[in-house]
Amino acid sequence: MIVTDGHQEKVAIGSGIGFQKKKNDIVNPNQIEKIFVMHENEKFQQLLSRIPEEHFTISEEIISYAERQLGVKLNEHIHLVLTDHLSFAIERVKNGIHIKNKLFQEIKILYRREFEIGLWAVRHMKEKYGIEMPEDEAAFLALYIHTMKPQGGDLHETIRQTAILQDMVQTVKDFLCIPLEGDDISYHRLVTHLRFVLFRIKGYEVHTLDEEMLAMIKKKFPLSYQCAREVARKVSEVYGIHLPDQELGYITLHIERLRTAQP
Repeated sequence: MIVTDGHQEKVAIGSGIGFQKKKNDIVNPNQIEKIFVMHENEKFQQLLSRIPEEHFTISEEIISYAERQLGVKLNEHIHLVLTDHLSFAIERVKNGIHIKNKLFQEIKILYRREFEIGLWAVRHMKEKYGIEMPEDEAAFLALYIHTMKPQGGDLHETIRQTAILQDMVQTVKDFLCIPLEGDDISYHRLVTHLRFVLFRIKGYEVHTLDEEMLAMIKKKFPLSYQCAREVARKVSEVYGIHLPDQELGYITLHIERLRTAQP
């Protein structure tokens, strides 16, 4: 609940803290488990007035668990956005509406610790509150938790980068006609490498690969190089991202490793 401490409004959290309380009532300090300043108090108050208190409690339990597991303080904005998302997700599931997370496998690989927290949250909701949530929700929660970490990045940009990675991997699968599953170690390696490719391109850092070595890679692994070029064409055409030749050389090596690992 929103409380006034001196001349400053703060958010106070605790079991039964708001029970039968009216405006200007005094809150027992012994009931306060967590208190923090939030710059979006008005929006937060509006949200709390529209959702069941249980949904807010669940959200705060997940946030507290995430902060303990990650050893960091999450951005205060998570109290608003995660509570809003979670309340909507719970109501949606109760109404029999299930949404698949199309980036599930990529999120599971790229944000492993956050995904594990998401899985804990799904189990926690079932065990403590009897709320059955699909594993897809663990991936949604992982994205919110990741982007609210210090230097976690923007949520929309994180989703965009993950979608780009999914398209790159799908291009490789289609080109080589290979069954690449989410739990395959080769899948993990490829996704992880392509993620670093995008980070390097975004930061204008490119691998140093001399022309002689690049020429040798093209000649020795022509099929994998053609596949790498197809990946480059796709991300350029769809996302406007240009992959330098040196980067294509390294992608070729990873694709070749993946291709030769197939039974």
